[in-house]
Amino acid sequence: MTVWAGETMERHEVARMHRRVDRADLAAVGEVRGAVRELLRYRWKEEPAQVAELLLSELVTNALVHTDDGAVVAVSVAPRRLRVEVRDFVTGMPPESHVPPADDGTHGRGLVLVESLADSWGISPRSLGKVVWFELDGERP
Repeated sequence: MTVWAGETMERHEVARMHRRVDRADLAAVGEVRGAVRELLRYRWKEEPAQVAELLLSELVTNALVHTDDGAVVAVSVAPRRLRVEVRDFVTGMPPESHVPPADDGTHGRGLVLVESLADSWGISPRSLGKVVWFELDGERP
């Protein structure tokens, strides 16, 4: 279920989206991307919105493929900043990001992309699980 909310924060409108995705439901990746696309449609220019979709899908895919539980996705959009958080409920941190061997063209590049394209990102441990997050600076259309 996607929950939308709008509120005023620091004299700026903030739009939010929260969604729980079930374990191994890789179809949810496309659904979450579509929800973020719709959230950003009139709030951000196209290029940073596409980067946000790409990075979001990498984090959600990682959470679903590498954990035994689902994940919670939280997106906050202000006029000039987007923050995406993907929380899983598995202890332990992901391996350090690295560029995988050239013969592995489809796996292992998610955090490398996040590190390369996000304005800031990180991993915040929780008592149960962790939050992998990124932020992007953007502009209104």
